[in-house]
Amino acid sequence: MDVYLPIANLSVNGLFIVLLGGLTGILSGLFGVGGGFLTTPLLIFYGIPPTVAAASAATQVTGASVSGVLAHARRGGVDYRMGALMVAGGIIGALIGALLFRVLQSLGQIDVVINILYVVMLGSIGSLMLREGLASLRPDVFAKNAGTTVRKRRHHPLVASLPYRWRFYASGLYISPLAPVILGALVGVLTMLMGVGGGFLLVPAMLYILGMSGNVVVGTSLFQILFVTMATTMTHALTTRAVDIVLAGLLLTGSVLGAQFGSQIAQKARPDLLRVVLAVLVLLIALRMLYGLGVRPDEIYTVNAL
Repeated sequence: MDVYLPIANLSVNGLFIVLLGGLTGILSGLFGVGGGFLTTPLLIFYGIPPTVAAASAATQVTGASVSGVLAHARRGGVDYRMGALMVAGGIIGALIGALLFRVLQSLGQIDVVINILYVVMLGSIGSLMLREGLASLRPDVFAKNAGTTVRKRRHHPLVASLPYRWRFYASGLYISPLAPVILGALVGVLTMLMGVGGGFLLVPAMLYILGMSGNVVVGTSLFQILFVTMATTMTHALTTRAVDIVLAGLLLTGSVLGAQFGSQIAQKARPDLLRVVLAVLVLLIALRMLYGLGVRPDEIYTVNAL
């Protein structure tokens, strides 16, 4: 079933795009991440221009996050005060990212930058996830190698040094509001440049840097992702004009179904095993993108019709 994408200016297999959106939805239901960190590189592999892939994936991540936020909100798993500060920082970051996007686009380097960012980010996150997943599967081996027991994590010393402090009762924290704002701004920049929700960075940062309670991390992450990707989509539509509504619609169709399926899997499967599988998938995609950066393309020059 061929479908024409007006912004990307090419025809694609509509069923494949829907299935790709379904994969993103499954990841959202399983891990509390938007899934854009896999959607964008897979779209690039398929032949979608990186700028269109990043902008359209951000649109799709918005839809994939809605059902997750509602589910966690019903059980009290969202820290709205913390989430609101992250959203404010994320919107600021999205505006900064839009300026960087336009500058890199005018220099003709945006595609290369997007690919390099994905190689670095996916390689780092995949390695950390794989190590943590293997440690969960074989705690006896990793504990012996480490020689120490795992201590309870608190917020980072840099967070403790920031001025002013607020109480975040749902998260069990007494920290400066500047910390979630700065963290949200960083995620906002990445969302604008890479088309990711940022959950794959936000969740571990909320746990290991802010020291948030684990029962509100996923819900608060999805809350931030929802509103920041909405702002990112609007910014892309008004500035870069790279959002392909047909592509986003196909991805959304699959993600809505995939999110429900992913939540069912999460209730039955072992989380540590799922983490290892996801880590291996992330590392394979990073290696594939690194290979693409180092290999000479078949067509060195591309001519776009005006």
